[in-house]
Amino acid sequence: MDEKFAITKKAGIYGMIGNLFLLIIKAIIGFVSHSQAMIADSFNSAGDIFASLMTFIGNKIASAPHDEDHNLGHGKAEYIFSMFISISMIFVSSKLLYDSVITLVKGSELHFSWFLVVVCIATIITKLWLFLYTKRAYQKHRNILLEANMKDHKNDCIVTTFTLLSVLLTLANIYWFDSIVGIGISLWICYTGITIFIESYNVLMDISVDDKTKKLILDIVHTYKEIKEVETIVSTPVGDKYLVFLTICLDGNMSTFESHKLADNLENTINGLDKIYKTVVHVEPV
Repeated sequence: MDEKFAITKKAGIYGMIGNLFLLIIKAIIGFVSHSQAMIADSFNSAGDIFASLMTFIGNKIASAPHDEDHNLGHGKAEYIFSMFISISMIFVSSKLLYDSVITLVKGSELHFSWFLVVVCIATIITKLWLFLYTKRAYQKHRNILLEANMKDHKNDCIVTTFTLLSVLLTLANIYWFDSIVGIGISLWICYTGITIFIESYNVLMDISVDDKTKKLILDIVHTYKEIKEVETIVSTPVGDKYLVFLTICLDGNMSTFESHKLADNLENTINGLDKIYKTVVHVEPV
């Protein structure tokens, strides 16, 4: 199995194990202590389990090689399942926002508990480890499923820190902050879900290669003095890379052998770029 898919599989498994552990302890302590922020955090962990499961399944499908029915492979499965993750995040955040606003209006029943403090610290440590592991994997492989999980783990570290702060503030008889944190958590989850949804949607709708990579392609093309003009550059996403169609204009007096040899060399050079899956060069005589 490709290293990228192997490490994404591990990230999904580690995420499911870690989030299941956090869900159990957060839910128990949250409902016992009546902490809206901790209850919100437990729902967030439930969503995280779903996200890790989607990462595992999406990665398994995406890792399948190309076949007669899927000539360019199954890479877009990463974006389909990352979209599932984003939708679940938006759905969960809406429910949490409603519950937190109701608690803010009616008043919080939160009572200080050292168990809450311990759960918050355990969550921060667990999520920080998952974040660092996933970040290292993402920086190496640039997989959107890893990116979605990395952002999710980072968000959890931040929001649980605020949850811990809300618990500590109850020692000073400040109870409203708990509901405010619950609202903040829900809005943060929703924002993250929307950004992941947009990124996945763009790829599934065949967004073009980014301007930086397009410039790199043109820079390579301009190193060939035989190329008179670049007529078109068309690209479509294939997983986390791009299939590029390039039409170049060459001297009409150049032999077919020479023009195709140049096109082959150009294809091989462009294929060396990180974001390029495959390049197809079409030659037009001028």
